[in-house]
Amino acid sequence: MSEANQDKGIALVSEAVCEQVVGRSEAFTAVENVFAAMAKGTAYNFPVVREAIGHADALYGFKSGFDRDGMVLGLKSGGYWPGNMDKGLTNHQSTVILFDPDTGKLKSLVGGNYLTAVRTAASSAVSIAHLARIDAKVLGMVGAGHQSTFQLRAAVEQRDFEKVVAWNFHPDMLPKLAAVAEELGLPFESVTREELGAQADVIITITSAFESLVKKDWIKPGTHIACMGTDTKGKQEVDADLLAVATVFTDEVAQSISIGEAQHAVASGLIKVEDITPVGAVINGTHPGRTSDDEITLFDGTGVGLQDLAVASVAADLAEEKGLANFINF
Repeated sequence: MSEANQDKGIALVSEAVCEQVVGRSEAFTAVENVFAAMAKGTAYNFPVVREAIGHADALYGFKSGFDRDGMVLGLKSGGYWPGNMDKGLTNHQSTVILFDPDTGKLKSLVGGNYLTAVRTAASSAVSIAHLARIDAKVLGMVGAGHQSTFQLRAAVEQRDFEKVVAWNFHPDMLPKLAAVAEELGLPFESVTREELGAQADVIITITSAFESLVKKDWIKPGTHIACMGTDTKGKQEVDADLLAVATVFTDEVAQSISIGEAQHAVASGLIKVEDITPVGAVINGTHPGRTSDDEITLFDGTGVGLQDLAVASVAADLAEEKGLANFINF
């Protein structure tokens, strides 16, 4: 919110307005910038609170942080309600609350559901842009839930993919993903996980699994893997041995080793904390990223609060500029 308009009160930005003003391009830029700031040490995520509430099988928590470069301070409050699909709602429910870094005064309340989906897809897209082989042609999708279509749309903008191959535990969910691929003009094939590994140059895993779905021996040299579903202690999507043969990158190392995909490889001694690099270092040019066409790269996308704050701040600014924000006094 601009200084001149602070007397308008608190900006309310609805889910519908977020969808209207924040697209994949805006989300990509916001996430790329905040990853770069994190790697420089000018943006900080605060400790995450995430708990089972003992009702509706829900997980609820808070993610917060401060981006000094973007002057964004706030938190995302929300979580995961697994029964929501049956009620016509998305399983992930959240709201972003932004504060004025200079005064601590409440600035904006921003719907977080759509933004969570688009910022998660932007994260994997940033990793593909900076780490995947330039000549990657086949995109592999492991998972076909709500988030998968966001992931697919964002990923195909990063490379000249010629085909999409996919696997899901419930195959009846794959037609929705196939429809998006068709809309994008890409052939789509439902395959086994082994075949997916054999074909794909880039693989995105976006599941809620607590077991390895992708084995090391299925992955061919030169593959880039974006692990986007593991964000809780105990979750796992890929073989821990895979991280031992890959060059591992992440959004934030502290989360990667505690609640991300790397938690299992680190705990079993397959890799050390020092083996994990923030993807922001590649963005900033302080790490070379991929160094050969045969190198396997892996991005552990744990989902950090600063991503949410970055896209929510963009949504609030654009909503105000376009006259789409509502204001209340508080």
